[in-house]
Amino acid sequence: MIRVLVVDDHPVVRSGLRALLAGEPRLDVVGAASTGEEALSMAAELTPDVVLCDLRLGAGLDGVGVTAALRPHGPAVLILTTYDNDSDIARAVLAGAAGYLLKDADPSVIVQGIADAAAGKLVLSVDLEGRVIERLTTGVPSLSARELDVMGLVAEGLTNREIARRLFISEGTVKTHLVHAFAKLGADSRTGAVAAARRHGLLH
Repeated sequence: MIRVLVVDDHPVVRSGLRALLAGEPRLDVVGAASTGEEALSMAAELTPDVVLCDLRLGAGLDGVGVTAALRPHGPAVLILTTYDNDSDIARAVLAGAAGYLLKDADPSVIVQGIADAAAGKLVLSVDLEGRVIERLTTGVPSLSARELDVMGLVAEGLTNREIARRLFISEGTVKTHLVHAFAKLGADSRTGAVAAARRHGLLH
């Protein structure tokens, strides 16, 4: 029997996962936590084999923080989330996560992922595995704080003139920041740059 601790900050999701996993004879859901800090406390008390953890848990520790904290103590941490940008996946794997699955995965995939995580296997779809390898190889582009400010406003649909007014800088300075950001992101348009920034986890 595989002992599972569910960690998610949404009550409906926690209940749904417990109901899903309760029907599996090889799994025993020993508890459910709503925060990263609660997850660490319950993991110490309940000694699960696998911690099925959301990536973002509101204020406090996120899924990566939970993974890093639990890694020395034994339980495998399997990230289950709606977020699939490359930098989040790479951060989780680097922190020691046993795998990374999306919440829209088939229930059978989630159940098998828990079993594989308990067996010490890395749980990633073929697509995600390729992306993780690429991200770990190439790294995440490093934008300056001002370049991130500008890209955030571009993502909101503001023009260069509107961005200049919002940030109290000249239009020429906005254009300079955009040129640098585009080059770092490997993009040649505003739409492409925003998409690349979101893919790398630089914009949420």
